[in-house]
Amino acid sequence: MAQSEIRPLGNRVLVKPHDEEDTIAGGLLVPPSASDDKRPAIGEVLKLGIGKDKDGKPVVFQVKTGDTIYFKKYSPEEVEIDGEKFLILDADDILAVIK
Repeated sequence: MAQSEIRPLGNRVLVKPHDEEDTIAGGLLVPPSASDDKRPAIGEVLKLGIGKDKDGKPVVFQVKTGDTIYFKKYSPEEVEIDGEKFLILDADDILAVIK
């Protein structure tokens, strides 16, 4: 898999974004690609960082691989590997785990 080529460091998390579509009043469906400033805010955790912050202190993650999470829309860094898009974000930018 492509995500095996990337390993987040420190308190960062590798996420596969879910496609998110919005429905506005009147039932019109607006896909995320219709607006450049829209980013997915939901994704699946693929990998966790090494568990140390920049000062070398251990980081305790509140998420695990496979969790579906809700995160801050403008915080992640987007990377593309072999045509697949992934996001790398700080664990502090994760707002909730969706069950």
